[in-house]
Parts: sequence; C-alpha cells; structure tokens
Amino acid sequence: MAIKLKPLDQQVIVITGATSGIGLATAKAAHKAGARLVLAARSQADLDTVARDLGSRVAVVAADVADPAAVHRIHEAAHSNFGALDTWVNNAGVGMWGKLEQGKLEDFKKLYETNFWGIVNGSLEAIKHLKKHGGALINLGSVVSDVAVPIQGMYASSKHAVKGFTDALRIELADEKAPVSVTLIKPAAINTPFPDHARNYLPEKPKLPQPVYAPEEVAKAILHAATHPVRDIYVGGGGKLMSTANKYAPGMMDWVEAKTGVAQQKQEGTRAVDPAGSLHRPNGPHAEVHGKNPGHVMKTSLYTRATLHPVLAGLAAATGLAATIALVASRSRSGLKDAGVPIAVTDN
Repeated sequence: MAIKLKPLDQQVIVITGATSGIGLATAKAAHKAGARLVLAARSQADLDTVARDLGSRVAVVAADVADPAAVHRIHEAAHSNFGALDTWVNNAGVGMWGKLEQGKLEDFKKLYETNFWGIVNGSLEAIKHLKKHGGALINLGSVVSDVAVPIQGMYASSKHAVKGFTDALRIELADEKAPVSVTLIKPAAINTPFPDHARNYLPEKPKLPQPVYAPEEVAKAILHAATHPVRDIYVGGGGKLMSTANKYAPGMMDWVEAKTGVAQQKQEGTRAVDPAGSLHRPNGPHAEVHGKNPGHVMKTSLYTRATLHPVLAGLAAATGLAATIALVASRSRSGLKDAGVPIAVTDN
C-alpha cells in the first residue's frame, strides 16, 4: 500500500518528551503549522505550562515512556481528544556523562528504559493505528547511533540500539506493505538543556562537543519527515561528516576521539551541579527549548537544509566528501596540538 502523509494542518501529532529541548521546539513548530498535538512528558506541571503557552488544539498526558501502560494512555488521548493519529514522534530521552566503569548498573538500566524501551513502547503502540490508517513514525536517534564517543558510552550504546530496532521495524512494515513511513532522525550535538538534565559522573559540568546546532533545525527535520516519507535525516553537517568518516576510516576516528573526545565534553574549571539530573525523575521546571552551551551555536545547517530539498541534495553530496576529508584532517591536527580545539565544520 502506498504511503500518503497529510499536510501538517490536517494532522494529529504525538510527541513524547515534549516539554524540553527538541520535543518542545517541535511542538511549537507543529502548532504554528496548524497541527493538533498530543504532548507527553513525565511532569504534569511542565505539560500544563506548555499547553497554556500554546493554547488550543493541544492535549497533554503525564506519562513515563518506560511504562507500556502509560504509553497506551498517550494513544488513547489522541483518539479521545482528536479521533485520530497521523504522526508519532518518539523523542523522550535522557543522557549520561562519565566513563563506563564509573557508572552504576541501576543508572544504566534506567537510561535504557527511557532511551530504548521508551522508543520500543511508543513504536509498537503507534503502529497499531498507523498500519490500518497510514502515517509516519519518527524516532529520535543521534549521530552516536553511528559513532561511539567517550564518556557518553552508555548513551551512545542506547542510540545504537534505537537504530537497530528502527531499521528492523521499517523492514518488517515494508514486508507487510504497511502504509507507514519510518524515519530515524540523527542529530549532532544540539543546544538544549540535555546536559543539565543528564546523569553526570564527572567532577565538572559536561558540555556538548562542537559543532553544536539549534534545536529548531531538528524540529524542521522532524516535521519534514511527518509530511515526506524518508528513511534517515542527519541534522548538522558535522554529524554527517563524523558518521561518514567513521564508516570509511573507523580506526582513524577511534584515534581522533581518544585524543580529543574527552576534553571537548568537559567545562574545565567548573564544578558539577545536580549530578543525578532527571534520569530517575523530573528535577524541576523544564519547559525550555534552549540550553546554555558555552560555545558557538549554529542556527542553521546548510547540509540538512539541502538534504530536505532534492534540488540541493546533489550539491550537499558533492561538498560532503570534501568536507569529510577536511574533518578527519582537522581533528587529527587538533588532537596533536590541543585536545580542546573544536571540530572543523562546513555549516553556518
């Protein structure tokens, strides 16, 4: 059966992790485009704040995506409030900084309950409706679905798992000829409150490695996937370059990450604040889109904009190969000189 996706102003869109960062940016953009929204997060107070700010056409559900029964309530809310479901965005996620040998097993399991099992629960719930009526399933992976990084090892492993699950589900749905578009979004580092909410084993405050992009770029990619069947979308040329370099020169990328990866993720001279983060429970008001990244934040990604528009996709592919070579060379030089030097990028 052919996949046909509706315009945004005719859609009912479910978004998990909708009160912060990428989820909140997506909710705002979708609402502006005229979509009806079902927003889910763990904090009822944050959901109420977001619903009040957005106004009409919004239903909220306090739910932990690790709980299949709670995820079912999200599905029910879409039907009870709007009578339908067109796009389901599995965005909820938590982070963790620290070497793998520092971590506690209970924290590792909780991270997987949210990042992996939350996406499994949401996906399997969504396709109950989407297989019959058609629509889009959009899962949030990461560039670390492809490339492992130090001191975010458990987070990276969960995003590798998300990629494997999403790819397998897409194939099974295609085998059934189900009218469901399945997209994996792979953002690079994004300036959201993610580091502040992460479980942190470091003595310092964590930070995102450069290049860092604005969350609105991810929202654009998500809403593009809600209206255009597409397999994968990388958000941020820097992330795409890392993935490509890792595919063709994995040993080189290991060496570069070993030289630069740890230093780029620590705010030297700071002390950790709230190390527990929001891993096990919400840790305060979260209704914010942007984080407090100490470095430069790119408002747009030319690479991502090009991939979302077929006319420009050829140019993106041509420039991508040259930029990949430049990335590896730049990071190699920085590893020898100064582990804190940012990655060279082609976006602006």
